[in-house]
Order: sequence, then structure tokens, then C-alpha cells
Amino acid sequence: MDTATHIAMGISLTALATTDPTLSNHFAVTASVIIAGSLIPDIDTVLKIKNNATYITHHRGITHSIPFTLLWPLLITFLAYIFISGIPPLHIWLWAQLAVALHVFVDIFNSYGTQALRPFSNKWIQLSVINTFDPIIFAILLVAITIWSFGIHPYIVFGPVLVIFVGYYVLRFKMRSWLKNQALKQVQHLGQPTKVFIAPTIRFMQWRIAIQTEQHDYVGRSFGRNIVFSDKVKRQTLPDISIMKPVRNDPNIRAFLNFSSIYRWHFEHIDDETTELRLIDLRYLKNGHYQFVAIAHLDSDMSVRHSYIGWVFSEDKLMKKLYAH
Repeated sequence: MDTATHIAMGISLTALATTDPTLSNHFAVTASVIIAGSLIPDIDTVLKIKNNATYITHHRGITHSIPFTLLWPLLITFLAYIFISGIPPLHIWLWAQLAVALHVFVDIFNSYGTQALRPFSNKWIQLSVINTFDPIIFAILLVAITIWSFGIHPYIVFGPVLVIFVGYYVLRFKMRSWLKNQALKQVQHLGQPTKVFIAPTIRFMQWRIAIQTEQHDYVGRSFGRNIVFSDKVKRQTLPDISIMKPVRNDPNIRAFLNFSSIYRWHFEHIDDETTELRLIDLRYLKNGHYQFVAIAHLDSDMSVRHSYIGWVFSEDKLMKKLYAH
């Protein structure tokens, strides 16, 4: 989820924590600890400072893993205990643990996902039923927090909210399942699907859809019950292994292959001295433009001369970023 929603969830947990009698005299500390727990798994956002490849490779990786889900609450509790006297460390730790675990849990429901099962599995868990920012979830949390702020008991406010959220998530799973079946029906006569991707957008009734067959890629959106495929491209065969071997070792290309669950590649000779390999993530088509790509320009010896990974909104900007790296 986005930062604003994580903060709203932290405030909601703080409201529930006010019912813990051992924390009644420590509201400021409790709120600080819980909100910190709601945000700390995303501390790896600072990796953006280094470069996109490092950020994309590690964001929501180890910081959302099982060891760190257990470590963060201990660290927060230790710091609170060191700098603030008189706090009940066991209860502070329990609420911090709940905040961190909730953060990691809700993140698995969007299309970015997390490596929440590390170290047992490095697989990205991407359930793709809730957008990174869901305005319905955020609005419900804001309304609930506002009602609580008027003195209404937290159980009365947030009990129904929990029930609503469970129902909402079940509904989103059903919507995704129905759309997947409908999308497959529309392309079943065009070839056997090898990959299917269905993910939400910020709009409740719009979903992103990408289907790969052995021959073509189909990319589109759903609008209510209507599914419109706006892009169909014949798949290229993989480049020769002698070309792919040096490219796979490039950090930008490696980061893309690790991150993207469904993509196409485009391979062409730009001139006698330059060969271009472009990897296009099919999940991010908007207004006719694929926003997330990785690109590498190789010289005549098949060595990577320039490469780039990231979100780019025009071809001119892509070329500027490529040659800036």
C-alpha cells in the first residue's frame, strides 16, 4: 500500500491500542511506536538515492521478510525503552509487532507484492486484487478515524470497519477471478495462453489485463464487464544466447527480469555499431505508452555500452535517461 494508507492504518491501530489499560498513560509513545511500525518496512525506499536498479531489486524484499518482520518491532521497542522511562515494553512490543505484520500482510495484495516468505522462498507474492492506493480503503479509514476522534469507543468504530474490509477483499478476489475467465474466453481461439496478468487500477471498475500466448501479446483493460484489448503484438523469438549472456549480467536488465512478471522483448540493430534490447513490462500500459521498461545498447562486441531501467513517459526522456547512465 501507499504511505498515506499505512499511516492511516497506524492511526487506526493506535485507536485500538487506547483500550489497552497498560498504555493508557503513554498515548504519545504508543502512537509513535505503532505508526513507526506501520512505516518502517518501507525504509528501503532510501535505495532510490543510489539508483533505480538497486531500488527495484530490493524494495519490499528483505525488509518485508520474516526475519525483519520480527526484528523491526524489537528494534522499535528497544529504542522506546532506552529513551523513554516507564513504558511497558511487552505491550509496546506486541502493538509494534501487529503494526509491522499488518504492513507486510496488506502489501501482498497488490501487483507489486513482497518477498514476505524470505528466507524460505524468494518468490514475490503478488495477489493483485488491491491497487497500491485504494481510495475506498483510504476513505473508510479516514471516516473511521474521524468518528473515533469524537470520542466513540474504538471497538464500535473499527469492528464494523474490519468486517467491511473482509467483505471488500473477498469481492475483489471474485471480480479478479471473473475477469480472468472472461479475458481467457476472448483470446482462447487465438492461441494457448502461457501467462495471464490481471491487476486493479485506482478506479474500482477498471482492471489492467495482459495475456501472453506463444504467438502474441494481448494487453488491455476492463471497463465494468467489458474487456477491451488495445494492443496486440507478435512475440519475437529470444535473442541468441551469445547476446543474452552479457546482457543478463547488466544490473538494470537483471533487476527488470527479477521484478517483472509479464513482459515482452524487442530486439533490433540500430546501426552498424549499436544493437538494442528493450524489455517492456506489459503491466503498465497507459494512454498507449508502456511506462516501465529496461533498455540496453550493445556495441559491436556485444558489450553493454548503456543501460537503464525505470518508469519513463516518452521516448525522448527514455533516450536522455539511457545516455545519462
